[in-house]
Amino acid sequence: MRKLLFTWAMICLVWAAIAQTRKVSGVVLDQSDGTPLAGVNVQVKGTSLGTSTDTNGRFVMDVPGASNTLIISFVGFATQEVPIPESNFVTVNLVPSASELEEVVIAVGSRGPQRTITDTPLPVDNLNIRDLVSTGQITFDKTLQYRVPSFNTVNTPVNDATSLFDPYEIRNLGPSRTLILINGKRKNLTALVYTQTSPGRGETGADLTAIPIDAIKRVEILRDGASAQYGSDAIAGVMNVILKDRYEGTSVSVNTLSTLKYGGFGYGVNYNSGASFGSRGFVNYHASFQHQELTNRKDKIDPARDFADLTDGSLNAQNGVNAFLARYPDGLNKNGTPENTTARFLINSVIPMNDNTEVYGNAAYVYRKTNSFANYRQPYWRIDQGLLHKRIPGAPDYTGDDYTGGPNGAAVQAAFAADKAAGLYEGYIGYQPTFDGDLTDYNATLGLRSANLGGWKQDISLTVGGNKMLFTVENTVNRAMVKNSPIAFKPGGFAFNHLVGNIDFSRPVAEKFFVAIGSEFRSENWELIPGDTASYYSEGANSFPGFRESNAIKANRFNLGAYVDLTWDITESFLIGGTFRSELYSDFGTANVYKVVSRYKIADKLTLRGSVSTGFRAPTLHQKYLSLTQASFVGGDIVNTGLANNLSREARLLGVPRLKAERANNLALGLGFNPNNNISFTVDYYNIRIRDRIIYSNEVTDNINGVPIELISFFINAAETKTSGIDVVLSYRNLSLGAGKVAANLAGNYTIRNELVGGWEKLNSDFGYDIFNQTQESLLTTSRPKYKFILGLDYTLGKFNINLNNTLFGWTEFNNADLDENLKLRFKPKVVTDLSVAYNITSKLNASLTIQNILNVFPEYEILAENPAGEAILADPAQVRDQINNITFNGRYPVVTYDGSHFSQLGTMFQLQLNYKF
Repeated sequence: MRKLLFTWAMICLVWAAIAQTRKVSGVVLDQSDGTPLAGVNVQVKGTSLGTSTDTNGRFVMDVPGASNTLIISFVGFATQEVPIPESNFVTVNLVPSASELEEVVIAVGSRGPQRTITDTPLPVDNLNIRDLVSTGQITFDKTLQYRVPSFNTVNTPVNDATSLFDPYEIRNLGPSRTLILINGKRKNLTALVYTQTSPGRGETGADLTAIPIDAIKRVEILRDGASAQYGSDAIAGVMNVILKDRYEGTSVSVNTLSTLKYGGFGYGVNYNSGASFGSRGFVNYHASFQHQELTNRKDKIDPARDFADLTDGSLNAQNGVNAFLARYPDGLNKNGTPENTTARFLINSVIPMNDNTEVYGNAAYVYRKTNSFANYRQPYWRIDQGLLHKRIPGAPDYTGDDYTGGPNGAAVQAAFAADKAAGLYEGYIGYQPTFDGDLTDYNATLGLRSANLGGWKQDISLTVGGNKMLFTVENTVNRAMVKNSPIAFKPGGFAFNHLVGNIDFSRPVAEKFFVAIGSEFRSENWELIPGDTASYYSEGANSFPGFRESNAIKANRFNLGAYVDLTWDITESFLIGGTFRSELYSDFGTANVYKVVSRYKIADKLTLRGSVSTGFRAPTLHQKYLSLTQASFVGGDIVNTGLANNLSREARLLGVPRLKAERANNLALGLGFNPNNNISFTVDYYNIRIRDRIIYSNEVTDNINGVPIELISFFINAAETKTSGIDVVLSYRNLSLGAGKVAANLAGNYTIRNELVGGWEKLNSDFGYDIFNQTQESLLTTSRPKYKFILGLDYTLGKFNINLNNTLFGWTEFNNADLDENLKLRFKPKVVTDLSVAYNITSKLNASLTIQNILNVFPEYEILAENPAGEAILADPAQVRDQINNITFNGRYPVVTYDGSHFSQLGTMFQLQLNYKF
């Protein structure tokens, strides 16, 4: 009984201590000019208690007696934790976040001593979570499209496996040449090789859409070659995604979005929480769900051209085309983005072991399902008429070779026409194959950091990651199987995983002289997963044939690398540094690269910087082992047609050498000017030369020593490219406008040169076969904007924050595969304007409305002549119309064509988001 009474007394005492409150008041000011800030969030740390400042920047609130710290946060300013003094009155001077970013320690680009963005010798973009969220985009890659001028990505108009991966690139060099890091550790590649005839052809890269936006603290983008520091892939630059760390409260956000005209309604939920412990320990975790329905432009088809291309040319067929397209002008085709459902989970943590040692780790898992569509098979497509699964029960079967051109073809087609006239096929409106993709992506790192090893700092970590894609094709048939064909298929898929071990040591060995050494081991595995037999038998599933058992493969390789990095601050103003790295790969040998950097500061306002480096990119396992061949009879011989892998008999006969590493030379020169805390200006020149660049070839046909080679394509080190350009960033902060503050930012990228040395003709001449053409050269060199500038205006007034963003997309050029060789297609420069308005309803609840492309601007192209023959075509309206039909599939894809464009074809989109912080 006494123990019970004692326990009860202690509970009462603790409750009394907690329940006791005191009045705490204060004022919050803008540090830059001392003006009061209204609408600032003031929260008692460790509780859900909070308030906001009034129009004079003042606040008053009841604070529990056991609480001693306030968290002060406001859009556009750095969050501060403020101890409560004995006087119970606090004065807080908030630092504008744009200014604070200049003092953020940059983790990417050097193994030497940590530096701020104004002190680094390399060009680095630093984006915080607010920069990303204000775009209104729901995937990480698309937020970068409207925040980073040198970064480009766009959805393709026709989706199958590519619905799971939109290629992106920095400085027009493809996704394979930008290294992606999560908290400084290498992220796994996607399992897919992009094989469409559109930008990114033949490439692979990390899946940026797998990274949840709300889990990001900031993003660092190093715009310089960094193979010496990080190894393969870092030719164009390095993107380091820094995850949220210290716990600052639990938050839940919900969003909904839609296009103005083309559907695509979506909704999502994001949850972020965690805990902090000790002075450095934390766990932060994120869970989210996002669903978006398909978008569909419903563009009109040209009946005359469809009649000419897709029917037998009879009068009945012409009447059928006209009647069907009069009823369905878009032919029931789907042109837009696919239906998409994504679930993400991520956790990030640091556990201090003592004052000098900590264990850290992070892990992420993503599941995504997409549902996209192939071209709709209208009922007048002669090759698809009479398909068994779409006819009325009891109707005769008119499928197979006889119908499509066999010896009895005329009689079979006549019988089909009679049965159709008799009403046996009444109501048949064709069919549209669907393509479902199931993707899983994961990555995890566990590491130990210590600063107490004989004066050396050490960082030891193990990283795993993987990506798997499995495909399903439905609502279609394998015509060769006739009535035995299923209408759903499992075509197979791809899988990739890697294991990465890192060990890094660093220390100052003399005053202002720093050395870092380290090593990396990496093991990679890639697999082509075969489909079910029906999916690849004979011609395979209509729209997406499966992967043959004979092409299935599991491939592996490992590599070991080591580096040494030296940095010397000769004076407070003058810095030089150098890095050397050597790597050994199990499949192609060694790569040795270096980098030299320097920076000179004049009166702390003007900074000159530059670097010279060599780099490399190892061929991916995907490029080396992907095989999409199909056996067929040619002249009595069994011949493989399609994509042959680098180790195949066909590749050897054609003289295709084993794939080796691409080699690069980078030169960068830059200037930074900071006249005061509110103005900054940087300009950086880059020049990148890549030799032995890997390309995905055209199909080649030959007969070598009696062995027929029929329509074989392959990957080969065949290209040399030169890329140069200028990046510009101008920022002006804390401009007064009425009672609010404006921050203005202008960032731009201009490509001076991006060319294939000698052109596609020289490449063919060097190899001896026509392995490249105008279409592929334009995809490699001119399919991304010639220039891109982003002007952002950010206005903060009380509880409101308004962001106006204008993105100028420069022209892009394509030599489309179906366009006459004497013509080219150019997309005109366009400005896309986005508006975001955020309002702090209370200290806990925030709402924002983002209107993307508020002026409803669409890509617009023109067809240009390459020579007099092209001018003659353009002078004839009928021929011009034919050319437009060629590149848009008779009007099905009139805005972006089959090959793609420079921004979205969906026009205005709306997103509404509510965020509640507990």
